[in-house]
Amino acid sequence: MGGWGLTMNGADILCDVLLANDVNVCFANPGTSEMHFVAALDRRPEMRCVLGLFEGVVTGAADGYARMTNRPAATLLHTGPGLANGLANLHNARRAFP
Repeated sequence: MGGWGLTMNGADILCDVLLANDVNVCFANPGTSEMHFVAALDRRPEMRCVLGLFEGVVTGAADGYARMTNRPAATLLHTGPGLANGLANLHNARRAFP
C-alpha cells in the first residue's frame, strides 16, 4: 500500500483503501475536523481532490462524475450538518444506481 511507516494515520489508511478499490477522485467540502484527511489527500498524488463550496455541490458533482465515468467517487463532508446538506443528492445517486 502507501508505505508511510510509523507516520501513517487513519487518514492515510483511508486513502490507501480508496485507491485499492479504484476510487481516485474525492469531491470535498472540508472543515477543520477533516484536515487530517485533506493532508493525506495532498500526500497522495494519485488521488485527485476537487474542492467545493457547499455539500450539495460536492455530492452532486460526485454523482455526476459516477454517472459520466461509471466509476465511484468519494465525498468529504462536514460531520453532521454537512452530511445533512448533501443527503438529497446522496438519495438521488442511490436512486439512479439501484
